[in-house]
Amino acid sequence: MKVFFTRRIIIVGLFILLGLAILIYSLSKNERQSNVDIKVNIPVPKIVTLGKSVEGRQIEAYIFGEGSTHLLFVGGIHGGYEWNSVLLSYQFIDYLKVNFQIIPENITVTVIPSTNPDGVFKVVGKDGLFVPGDVKINLPNGTGRFNANNVDLNRNFDCKWQATSTWQNKQVSGGTTVFSEPESQIIRDFIYKDKPSVVVFWHSQSNAVYASQCNSGILPGTLDIMNTYSKASGYPAVNTFNSYKITGAADDWLASINIPAITVELATHEGIEWDRNLAGIKALFEYFRKK
Repeated sequence: MKVFFTRRIIIVGLFILLGLAILIYSLSKNERQSNVDIKVNIPVPKIVTLGKSVEGRQIEAYIFGEGSTHLLFVGGIHGGYEWNSVLLSYQFIDYLKVNFQIIPENITVTVIPSTNPDGVFKVVGKDGLFVPGDVKINLPNGTGRFNANNVDLNRNFDCKWQATSTWQNKQVSGGTTVFSEPESQIIRDFIYKDKPSVVVFWHSQSNAVYASQCNSGILPGTLDIMNTYSKASGYPAVNTFNSYKITGAADDWLASINIPAITVELATHEGIEWDRNLAGIKALFEYFRKK
């Protein structure tokens, strides 16, 4: 009799253990499936290599969403001299990876974080993402501003182009011809192919939002976009840059082909002023959500 009860207890115990094992496996499977579902449902940016710089570094675009209204954000056209505009672009990309739901359904967002990677490399010694601690200090003023051909890329576009242009009180090269540089050709070709609704350039350090204009003046839509970004971010809105003569600027070329564009100048060369620019970005999203 004692042996019978012992066997019975053992059998019952085995059934209990088997039931617990099945329950634990089922819960674990559901949790794994849930995690897989979450990962699958989180959109990741489409990363496109647009071309290569003079020294062969990749220029990439990060694309979020599939809306018919296309907003393009461009950083780093002045390379390492304005390295914070590159970091601002990467911060924006990282933010959208986590907060993709803030992009309205009718909007596609493209970010080109580094338009002049050769110039960035001169200052940080790295390709791609970097941190402020990588930035070399005590460099001569203007280091990394130009591409590897010593051309100011923001003087190489087709609006009032000249071979010799101006930066502050200095003469700079605008290239041998309009769009002579591979970096400016990459931006040109992407613009013609994808036809963005508006383009935002990030620069530093004038602490303002500037409207673009070419021979026909400022496009009406440009003023709306400039004022929208300015009001939300706190950067003063300035219709015309008149500190010195600029020829061949990228944003002005866009005005010549009827694409509204603004230049956002950060207040310093060191910080990304994230909260201010995020406010400006969100204001643009809201503005174009209603379109």
